[in-house]
Amino acid sequence: MVDPLNAWWAQQLVLCDWAFAPDPLTLEAEVAVARLGNLGVVDRGELGWRLLEALGIGDPDPARLLSALEVTALGGAAGWLSESRARDWAQRLAEDISAHHPELDDWLAALCRARSVEGWVRGDDGFSEACEALATLEHEGEGVTWDLLREWLVVNRRPLVLWPEAPEEQPWRLRAAFSPVLELPASPHDWQGLAAWLSEDWQVTGREELIRVLLWLAAQGDRQAWDLDATRLLSAGDPERQAWLEGLAPQEVAAGRVLLGFVERGEPLEWAAWDWLRLVDLAWAGACLGWLDETEARDFAAHGADLVMRRYSDWSALARAYQRGRSLFEGHDRLGELAADWALLLQSPVSPWKPPLQELVDEATLEASRSAMRAWRRDPRHWVLALAAVREPELSGRQGIDPALPPARREEARGYLAETLDLHADEGAEALARYWLPAQAHHLNQLAADAAHGILPPAQTPFGHAAPADLAGRDALGRASRHAATIHMAEKYAFHLQMAMDSGSFDGQRLAVLATALHGSLCRFYPDARRLLSAWAHWEALLPDPDQPSLVDEIRWHLDDPGSLFHWLDWRPREWQEPGPRPNLTHFTAMALVGPLNSAAWSLPQAESERECGSIREWVDSHYGLHGPAELGDFLSYLLEVGDRQEYQINYAPYTLNPGRLASEIATLESGECAEEERNHLLRLQRVRDDEDGCNDLDLAAWDLAQAVDLAIAGRQLGWLGEGDFLELLERAHGLAAQHYGGWEEYARGLYAGFSFFMGETVEREAFLAGFRQALVSWLAAAPPLAGPWASLDFPGARPRHWAPMHVDTLPGDGRQLH
Repeated sequence: MVDPLNAWWAQQLVLCDWAFAPDPLTLEAEVAVARLGNLGVVDRGELGWRLLEALGIGDPDPARLLSALEVTALGGAAGWLSESRARDWAQRLAEDISAHHPELDDWLAALCRARSVEGWVRGDDGFSEACEALATLEHEGEGVTWDLLREWLVVNRRPLVLWPEAPEEQPWRLRAAFSPVLELPASPHDWQGLAAWLSEDWQVTGREELIRVLLWLAAQGDRQAWDLDATRLLSAGDPERQAWLEGLAPQEVAAGRVLLGFVERGEPLEWAAWDWLRLVDLAWAGACLGWLDETEARDFAAHGADLVMRRYSDWSALARAYQRGRSLFEGHDRLGELAADWALLLQSPVSPWKPPLQELVDEATLEASRSAMRAWRRDPRHWVLALAAVREPELSGRQGIDPALPPARREEARGYLAETLDLHADEGAEALARYWLPAQAHHLNQLAADAAHGILPPAQTPFGHAAPADLAGRDALGRASRHAATIHMAEKYAFHLQMAMDSGSFDGQRLAVLATALHGSLCRFYPDARRLLSAWAHWEALLPDPDQPSLVDEIRWHLDDPGSLFHWLDWRPREWQEPGPRPNLTHFTAMALVGPLNSAAWSLPQAESERECGSIREWVDSHYGLHGPAELGDFLSYLLEVGDRQEYQINYAPYTLNPGRLASEIATLESGECAEEERNHLLRLQRVRDDEDGCNDLDLAAWDLAQAVDLAIAGRQLGWLGEGDFLELLERAHGLAAQHYGGWEEYARGLYAGFSFFMGETVEREAFLAGFRQALVSWLAAAPPLAGPWASLDFPGARPRHWAPMHVDTLPGDGRQLH
C-alpha cells in the first residue's frame, strides 16, 4: 500500500532534480552525504538550522520549505536522522506547505515567484520540466494528490517529535543557542572541523583538558572578572571610572568600554549565560568526539541547565544575558542585534525553546547531574583549590583531573614558599602545621563574643591608651560573633598548602592527607558553603590584610554565584583530624606568658628544619650561652625556680632599706672607670634609686616566666625538648603565674619592670622601652585584635570573665564552652 506522506514527499523532490521513487529515504548514504555537502550542509548541526529556518517566523518561504524537504530526505538517507524523525519533519513541512498553498498550482506558482525574486535556480529549463513532471505525476494518479495529502494529514495529526524529547535529553535544547540538536547520541558528523576548533579557540586537545574547561565554565568562566569590575564600577564616581578604563591593558579596553556603557545606561549587569550555554556546547563537543560518554556529556549539559534555571526566569532573559556576555567577550555591544540573532529560537513555532525554561529539565535528571558534578570535585584537593582560587582565580581552571604543571609554575611556587614563608622542601610536609592556627580562631571567637556583649578590656592601660583606629577595629568584631573564625586562618593555610602542592617538592601523599584534614575541619565548623563564605566575608571585612587588596567582593561573588566551586564541594563531614595540633586552653595561655617578648604563638611549636634551627641556636647562644638540651633544661629550671628575680632580691632589694649606702655605692662607681659588668650594675643601682618603672615594688617573676616559656618554645623547635617535657614546662609556668599574679595587667607591669630593669646598656633603650610599652597596650587592649591573645584569655588561676563563643572552634579545656 502506498504511503501518502512518502509518495507526496518523493513527488516534491522531483522539483529538486530527483528521480521519482516511492520512498525518499532509499538513496545510498554516501551519495546522500555528498549531496548534503554540495548544498552547504556539512554536518548535522547545519541541518538543524536549515530545518528550523524553513519553518521560521511569519509567512513561510516556499524555497526554504522545498529545500528543507530535500535536506530532510538526504539527512534520513545519510543516517543523520532516524526514519521516524525524518518523517516527522517531512510531515511538519507538509502541514505548513498545504496550509499556505492549498493547490498544486498555487504551490508551483509560489516556487516560481521565489525563484525569480531570490534567484533560486535549479537550471532554467530543468525547473520548468520538473514542475511539469510533478503535475503529471499527480494528474495521472501515479502519486498523491493534494486533497489526499490533506485528508491524510488530518487523520494522522499528532504531536510531532522534531527534537529529542526524553526527559534526560532535554538539557540539549540549550545547545540550540549554537545549533539545534536533532538526534542523539552525538557523533562526529554533528560538527565538522570540531577538533581543530577546540584546539585553536580553546587550546583543548583531549578529554582531561575538556573536563577542566567544562568545570571552569560552570564554576567561574569569564563572568567572574566582569562581575567584580561591574560591582566596583557601580560604586565609583566618574573620575574613578575613567581612571579604571585608562588603567586597562590594551587588549581589555574595548570590553571595558562596553562594560562601562552597560553601567552608565543601567543595563542589568548579568551575563552568566555566556558561560553556562558554552558549557552545554562544549559538553556536546565532548560527546561528538567521544571524549565524554553519553552519561558524562548529559550530566554536564544538565548542570548547565541547572545553573541557567536558577538564574533566569525565561528564554528571553537567558538570550539577553548571553548577548551581554558575548558583547563583553568580543568588545563590541551586540544588544542592538539581539532581536535578529535570537528571533528564530524565541519565536519560531517549532523552536526547541518552545517549552518553558523553568520546566525544561526534570528533577531526576538534575539530581543525577548534581551528583556527577560533586563527584568530579570529591577529591579533598578541591577544597584547597576552592579556597586558594579566591586569591588566585586562575587556579579554578584545575578542577576535575589534576593537570601536570609547567616547570615555570613549580619554580614560582617554590619561590613563594621560600621567600614569603621561609618554607623549604627539606622540612617536609609536616612543616605546614605551623600555619594551622586553631588558637587564633579561638582568640577571635572569644573577642567577638565579648565585643557583642560589651565586655572588652578598657582602652586605657598602665602603659598608655590604645589607638582609636585599632579600638574601632577591635570593637567591630562583635558583628562576627555568629560566624566561626576558623576560616580566617584556614584560607591562608589552604593557599600555602596549594603552593606546596604546586611546587612538586613535597610528598604528594602527605599533602593529600593534609587536604583531607582541612576538608574535615571545615565541614566540622561550617555545615554548608553559605555558612563558610558568610563567615569568611565577615572576618575578611573586619581583619583586612594591610598588604593585600580586600577579598570581600570576591568572597561575596562565590556566595552569590550558584556555579561557584564552593557550592559543589563534598560537604559530607569526615573524621575530624586537623592539619596541625590543637593546643588546649591551659597550654595556649601558658605560651601567651611570653607576651611581646616575641610574636604571638597561635599553635604548638614543632621541630624546625636544620636551616631554621641554625638561627635559633645562634639566638640561644648569643642571649643565654646555651648549647644543648642539658644546659637548656638546667637553665629553664633556674628561671622557674629562682631566675633574675632572685638576683634582684639578693643584690638590689637590700639597697631600698638603706638609701645612704645606695647613694655611696652609686657615687663610687660613677667616680671611676667601669667595666661592662660594673657599668650594668651601676645602671641597675640607679634604677633602684629612682624606682624606675616600679622595679622596687613589683614582683619581677613575670620576666623569668616570659623568658622561660620563650626559651622552651625555642628548645622545642630545636628538638632539645620532647613534647611531653615541653607541655610539662608550660603547665609549671602556668601554675607559677597563678601564684604570683592576679591578672594580665598585673603580670604586664611585672614583665615591663623586669624588661626595663635587666636591660643592658644601649643607646636604643628608650626606643626599646617605648616599643615594648606600645606592644603591651596592644596585648592588654586587643587593639589591634591579632597583636596578642591576653584579652581573650583568663589569666591563670583567675575567675572566668568571658562570654562563651557560639561555636565549636574553641580550644579544649574551655569550661564555658556551650557544646
